[in-house]
Formats: sequence, C-alpha cells, structure tokens
Amino acid sequence: MTARRTARPAAALVAGATLLALAGCATASAGTEPAEPPEITLTFAGDAHFEDRVAELLDDPATAFGPVADELSDGDLTLLNLETPITSRGVPEDKNYLFRAPDAAVPALTAAGVDVVSLANNHTMDYGLPGLADTVRKAAAGGLTTVGVGPDADAAYAAVHRTVQGVDVAILAFSQVDDLAEEWAATPDRAGMAMAFDTERAYAAVREARADSDLVVVLPHWGAEYDACPTGRQAEFARGLVDAGADIIVGSHAHVLQGAGYLDGAYVAYGLGNFLWYSEGLDEPYSARAGVLRLTVQGREVVDSEFVPTVMTSTGQPEVLTGWRADLARHNYDGLRACTDLSGVS
Repeated sequence: MTARRTARPAAALVAGATLLALAGCATASAGTEPAEPPEITLTFAGDAHFEDRVAELLDDPATAFGPVADELSDGDLTLLNLETPITSRGVPEDKNYLFRAPDAAVPALTAAGVDVVSLANNHTMDYGLPGLADTVRKAAAGGLTTVGVGPDADAAYAAVHRTVQGVDVAILAFSQVDDLAEEWAATPDRAGMAMAFDTERAYAAVREARADSDLVVVLPHWGAEYDACPTGRQAEFARGLVDAGADIIVGSHAHVLQGAGYLDGAYVAYGLGNFLWYSEGLDEPYSARAGVLRLTVQGREVVDSEFVPTVMTSTGQPEVLTGWRADLARHNYDGLRACTDLSGVS
C-alpha cells in the first residue's frame, strides 16, 4: 500500500510535469514570433545658418524655410546641422568667417519641423563661450534639442535620447574640423564641443549609447570643403564609429553633397551639403545643391532611403526639385558613392 501510494503521486507528478511542459511548449510556440519593431522615419538635412540674405527670412520665422518644410517635417524625427550660434553676446573669434543669428532662428527651425540640431561644428563658438551658452539656453527654451556640446566633456560627448514610437534613439555629434579644435574642445572643467580628434572618447561614447538604446545615430562634422569625395580621415572615423556600434551616420561640413550607402550594415551619408545657406545656383562648385534624406528604419536596419534633392534659391531657401531635374539630381547623388567605401545595399 505504501509503495502504491508513493508510486501514484510520482506518476501523477510526471504526468503533470509532462502536461505543463507541453502546455509551456504550446505557449512558447504560440509566442515564438516576437512583435516586429516598428518602422520609424528619420529625416536629415545639411548645414543651415541665417547669414546675409538668409537673415531676411527671419522676418517671418514661421515661413523661413519655405515649402521645403513639408519635406523636413514628413517623418518622426528631423535632424540637421545648425552652423551658427544664436546670440548677441560674446567676442568674435579671430577667423575668416563669423556667423551668428538672432533669437528668431529657434522658432524658424521648429516651425520647419526640426527636432534636433548638431552644434559640434566650426561655427557654434564663433562668439566664444557666451555665444555657446546663449545658443543652448535659447534652443532649450524653444523646444529644440541640441547635441555635441556641453558644460564639460562628459556632457558634450554624451548622447541625447529621443523616443520614437517606443524606440529609444541615441544621437551623438562630433566635429572633425581642426580649426580652433583645441580651444573649442570641451574639457573636464570647460564648456565646449565634442571633438572627433579624441577618437577613443568618441568611440567610447558610441559604445555606451549602443549599450543602453535601440538605435544609435551619429552626426559628424567632417571632410574637405568643396570635395565631393570623403577624405581618408572621414572613412577611418566612419569605420571606427560603425565598429563601436553606430547604426546611422549623417555628416556635414563639405558644403557639397557627398556619397551615401552601407558600411557593414550601418548606413553612412558622408555629407548633405548646404541646406539653408547663402549659396546660389547650379554651377561649380555646386555648393547650392543639397537635399533632404529620409530614412525608414526597422530595428537597427535602414530598410529604405529617399533623397529629396534641393537647390538654393535667391532668398537662400531650398527649392525642392521635381521632374527630370529631380531625376538627374538623384542620379548624380547616387553616383557620388563611387568614390566612397560604401555599398548600395546593406
């Protein structure tokens, strides 16, 4: 009797365990298809400032970017390079070209749909630390996120995070321009910008962002001005960023378009040219040609890209090209990949 009573519960336990296992398998089988990550759309543009004739556009900030604002705002998150401080203070640096913009620049950018601006470039500190402080403060007050600068090095190199449809997007920015790099670099006890010449710190920042976010976007300011082909330094830095975990890299600074494509699964656009600028016309060095880059992303992969070509008008506003002119501009843009280390497919 005792043996029988012992055996029966054991058999029941085995049967129960089997049923639980089968139920568990059925549940796991039913749930093995994890929900696919959502498709999100990131929109990028190149350099923008409000100098000379472009300054007149700020008389009406709501329309400063003109019809191209429809392209900029057509997405979940829009980013560009703001190549000017927003300030009336500060002492001008000893350099050839000095930019600055009034307070109206912030509502002009947000009205056009811009969410994030990189300040890691060679004009953000044209009017020193007071100009930098004003720019960050005024942008924040106007709902515009800035990246690539900070009150110290830790803050300057840190990613900013934006959540898009539940996707945590980490955004970083670094300047690779040598002019005044040492003087403008953020240090442990000085405000400034994140510099690409400190490659190990830049790569470490990307690795940190990779560890605690879903998607890593890097906005480098780099390249040789008016050269449509990336330099060796650009290619080397791009490789290091991808190895560190960057998913998307979109650059600026060359004042002309540079090629785009895939590097070991990451998407790299070396340069998007002058977007809102005082260049004009279609002639060489083609510094009035630019465009809006729209990337559709699922998980960490860019599953689709669209380039909307633009050309600068007499007001400094970008005009969206249509018809055969747009087709030709896209063909020329695709051709720029030939002098890069990038592939047309992921």
